[in-house]
Amino acid sequence: MNAPVSNDLAITRLSTWEEDFDARLSALLAWESVSDKAVQQSVDEIVTAVREQGDAALLEYTRRFDRVEATDMGELTLGKERLESAFAGLPDQQRDALAQAAERIREYHQRQKPESWQYTEADGTVLGQKVTPIDRAGIYVPGGKAAYPSSVLMNALPAHVAGVREIVMVVPAPGGVVSELVLAAAHLAGVERVYTVGGAQAVAAMAYGTETLPKVDKIVGPGNIFVATAKRAVFGQVGIDMIAGPSEILVVSDGQTDPEWLAMDLFSQAEHDQDAQAILVSWDEAHLDEVQSAMERLLPTLEREPIARVSLVERGALIACRDQKEAMELVNRIAPEHLELSVADPEALLPEVRHAGAIFMGRYTAEALGDYCAGPNHVLPTSGTARFSSPLGVYDFQKRSSIIQCSPEGASVLGKTASVLARGESLTAHARSAEYRIK
Repeated sequence: MNAPVSNDLAITRLSTWEEDFDARLSALLAWESVSDKAVQQSVDEIVTAVREQGDAALLEYTRRFDRVEATDMGELTLGKERLESAFAGLPDQQRDALAQAAERIREYHQRQKPESWQYTEADGTVLGQKVTPIDRAGIYVPGGKAAYPSSVLMNALPAHVAGVREIVMVVPAPGGVVSELVLAAAHLAGVERVYTVGGAQAVAAMAYGTETLPKVDKIVGPGNIFVATAKRAVFGQVGIDMIAGPSEILVVSDGQTDPEWLAMDLFSQAEHDQDAQAILVSWDEAHLDEVQSAMERLLPTLEREPIARVSLVERGALIACRDQKEAMELVNRIAPEHLELSVADPEALLPEVRHAGAIFMGRYTAEALGDYCAGPNHVLPTSGTARFSSPLGVYDFQKRSSIIQCSPEGASVLGKTASVLARGESLTAHARSAEYRIK
């Protein structure tokens, strides 16, 4: 193993040729997003209370957890006019930036809209697929320590583009404080009502409905461990987007990108929270040393330096590999949420990427651009789930129905086939139902 450049940042250094590399990498990547039994018990109690008591339980938990002395849900409900005024009241620079980001996100997602289709067989039988949006979507937006207008845009705009009839948004407002930026983003994204409630109680309210807060068909949006646990608990009653783990980035560098650029790219994930993961892979060991030196110089300049430092020391890594081929093998093993291909010819590597949430191509494409305004969705699969999952998109707010219309001739032909198969399964009513239509 290579010795670190200095002791200022004790980030893990790995080399693919070391005997214990596989075991050490597996340990570094290990993450279980929802595993706390105490949290599970607490969430179960909250979900049950909201399901049985409705608004009364929702108000009680809001008073207890958010320190908001509300006695009526009307005090926690913000309508269309309030959202419009929040947007109008923003400083010009913020309003313009938010509007530009919303337009880019909307335009990208417009291209995702699937079409309904049909085709007619020779005997006149029609087969096809009908695409319809869900009726009501629930958007969970984190509140408290930070405001996330970008989360509003990324979750609500695809629903709006998909044609969802009603978008219900919840956001906690500890101490009664809610971000004007968040409300302005809700206005831009087509949200007409916002409820200032949060936590597991808000998830339960959207899943089962209360006297005031309507039941939704699908819940999307990030949250803390209580929110994630509640989403898992109500899945089946409603749809959910995913159970997200901590934010993560994997950067592949050919050694020619400015080390300070890469250091800040890694920091951009590490500053999210202490469990976030930032990994750099390169076949140029001297380059890894240069990046680590840059990280040590720049880390003290971050406002969230304590958080980023813990993330980098406990879950970050600089990995030396033999060559570009081995780097791409690591990419597909890790299946990162964010992948930066910081190389001279990223297009040449793109066919080798099988598993990644979002792929940032070339030296100038910082992952942070995707978080806010590039256009593609920043709600991405984490913790290796990019092996089987996709970014949030329009398709998450739509469903597909099959269409079958048999002509008399088609019913006769298909009936004979269905009869044989149904009788083979001893389902005679199935068989006879098909046989009635045989000529």
